[in-house]
Amino acid sequence: MDRVALRRVSAAGVPGGAQRFRDREAEEAAARIVSDVESRGEAAVREWASRLGELSEGEELVLGRGRLEAALASLGREERGLLERARGRIAAFAEAQRAALRDTEIAVPGGRAGHRFIPVSRAGCYVPGGRFPLPSSALMTACAAKAAGVASVWCAGPRPAPITLAAAALAGAEGFVAAGGAQGIAALAFGAGCPPCEVVVGPGGRHAAAAKRLLFGLVGTEAPAGPSELLVVADEGADPALAAADLLAQAEHDPSALPALAAPSEAFAAAVEEALARGLERLPPRNAEAARAALAGGWILVYASLEEAAAAADRFAPEHLELLLAEPESFAARARNAGAVFLGAGAAEVMGDYGAGPNHCLPTGGAARFAAGLSVLSFLRARTWLELEEPAQLAREAEALARLEGLEAHALAAAARLG
Repeated sequence: MDRVALRRVSAAGVPGGAQRFRDREAEEAAARIVSDVESRGEAAVREWASRLGELSEGEELVLGRGRLEAALASLGREERGLLERARGRIAAFAEAQRAALRDTEIAVPGGRAGHRFIPVSRAGCYVPGGRFPLPSSALMTACAAKAAGVASVWCAGPRPAPITLAAAALAGAEGFVAAGGAQGIAALAFGAGCPPCEVVVGPGGRHAAAAKRLLFGLVGTEAPAGPSELLVVADEGADPALAAADLLAQAEHDPSALPALAAPSEAFAAAVEEALARGLERLPPRNAEAARAALAGGWILVYASLEEAAAAADRFAPEHLELLLAEPESFAARARNAGAVFLGAGAAEVMGDYGAGPNHCLPTGGAARFAAGLSVLSFLRARTWLELEEPAQLAREAEALARLEGLEAHALAAAARLG
């Protein structure tokens, strides 16, 4: 059995967002692809997808609704049932979020003002699939869009498996562009092979995340969703084997995943490392290879107090924060920066991955300091409005304030309402 040894960090050495957010190499590569897709459209998407091994000669780039429905119809009863139940939980949570958002109206001098939540017309949902098929991501993204009221949803991702196409069909997608990375994101944004989307969301690797950052402003997007992260905070009452199992589940995602542990003692940390070594032996070779690479980039903090651990968690601002603690709610109240929090030993991060209800598309790279995960809000605009039947009072105020700022045309426009 190979030994697993994660590097130790001090509380001050826990990496913050600024240390892991930027990826200049990925951004340069993504910029070339995005520019090419903007110039040449679908032909560029097909060329890059072929060059990067996502598309074989003669293979379809754009899969319409009929292909998605055929994939759904081909599923066995058990597989279809799994997808349908997950879709039901995800959609129910998203619909509850939408129901909590209310249009608002208040009185203002001479009239009334308010806001109204309006969905975008078309959303693009990126579905990773380079290493493993991820039908759960198709459900998470497209179900949230449909619950928000988006009329048209398209997906994109590399080498979509039939199970992924089936999930996209269940979630209400109109079609699927079989291209990943920067070319898949650009296809959704510019309308290369599909109609142009106003919002492009979804988890992905470094090139997909870089493309979304480059395209923000042309399209809307959620907080950065790059390589996945998990911080497990455990106390002495926690089970080291359980902590190791959850860290391994995160590590097998991708060699770039970031598994981390805040441990109460060096003895606990060593016990987790022993359990990681045992767990690696149980994984298929491909999964174990990715997990070993991810663990090599992970770390352990042996904390002096839970206060120190909470401060370190806030600094790290992980995508997933799992609390194997006797009092997880108390810790969660102190550690404010996380994409999603999993309270107690029963709430494994993997439950969130597979459709407990809350969305698994979450901010990475420290973006949880200022952003939340994907939700119906990602597809909605709170558009404000103003109606004044008796504008005189506000017109006088506006006229005076405009002259304070030296904007005479503004003042004259306000004064024109005085009669």
